[in-house]
Amino acid sequence: MTQDWRDSVELTEQQSLVRRSVRDLCAEFGDEYWRERDRTATYPTEFVDALADDGWLGMLVPEEYGGVGMSTSEAVVMMEEIAASGGGFAGPQSIHGGIYNSVPIVKYADEGLKADLLPRVADGEARIQAFGLTEPNAGSDSTAMETRAERDGDEYVVNGEKVWISRVEDSDYLLLMARTTPRDEVDKRTRGISMILVDLEEAYGNGLEIERIPKTASRAVHSYQLYFDDLRVPARNLIGEEGEGFYQVLDGLNEERLVIAAECLGLGEVALERGIEYANEREVFSGPIGANQAVQHPLAEAYADLLAAKKVIYSAADRLDDLERTAAGAEANVAKYLAAEAAFEAADAAVQTHGGFGVAREYDVERYFREARLTRLVPVTQQLALNYLGERVLGLPRSY
Repeated sequence: MTQDWRDSVELTEQQSLVRRSVRDLCAEFGDEYWRERDRTATYPTEFVDALADDGWLGMLVPEEYGGVGMSTSEAVVMMEEIAASGGGFAGPQSIHGGIYNSVPIVKYADEGLKADLLPRVADGEARIQAFGLTEPNAGSDSTAMETRAERDGDEYVVNGEKVWISRVEDSDYLLLMARTTPRDEVDKRTRGISMILVDLEEAYGNGLEIERIPKTASRAVHSYQLYFDDLRVPARNLIGEEGEGFYQVLDGLNEERLVIAAECLGLGEVALERGIEYANEREVFSGPIGANQAVQHPLAEAYADLLAAKKVIYSAADRLDDLERTAAGAEANVAKYLAAEAAFEAADAAVQTHGGFGVAREYDVERYFREARLTRLVPVTQQLALNYLGERVLGLPRSY
């Protein structure tokens, strides 16, 4: 049940259409569905297929390639709604890559690759759910990556490791980031990194091995360690210009960070909604526990924080295209920071409101709490978001 307090920002006609459509689709996947996906660590295939069948995985693909041709301002509505419907953070994360990994291809791939791949992404036939960036020895410092892609005729030969790569088994392609020029041979550490599209069906057993990482949060969306051993990829699968991949990632970073913020927001909203419901229904000492200020105030504080985050997210989404990169980065980092903090506080308040039942699976708030803790770490830690603001906005010395 959607509460009036969620309707706190004015939406455009198209945003309203997105919200209604996505809300109707999500209504077919109730709490028990998401609870079971988490309990069994099972990917929500049916949910993702339903979105794909309706064309939502191609929402950022231009209409000329069969996509919907929408933008980040619609994507934030979609992702917030999926999370708030009961999907929590795992719900939107199950399709996040499938939507945003198409963007670098739209912007940088050659016309032949775009004409072949993007229509298949738009109609749900092909999925680019996996993005291979993080490495065991290169977490937040992406430029320290050690995975190499060396040119050999009309192929690249890939060697190295990646870690915490999501949705690999549920993807047809991997968007791989690898060094095509060693770090000690470039004049700037951000150069020499390239973006390469890997056909996963061709790669398995031919130089790529994967291993699932057991985890306690967002269990329905699996993460993997990837091992590359002389994997050969056609050179025609290079996206954009060789050595410029890091800048291609940066180009869409702010939009994607805003969408992550919307996912955090929706997670916080569903957690708060569950807390409100329980506070009104549960009676102790002949009255509802929500009448007690010790229960009421944390929920009200969570609402205030979520409202503030929502205003920032939607304002930034409306204006992002008109801002220069540093200003856009500031808006995106503020949005992600506020939304992750608000989601955690809302989930914590919901668990506390439930008392002992706060850790019972049947009430779901323990799942929201686990996922809310994760949002403080991914896709960027809260501390790195603050570092950006300190250096780029406040003019403080670089700290790393």
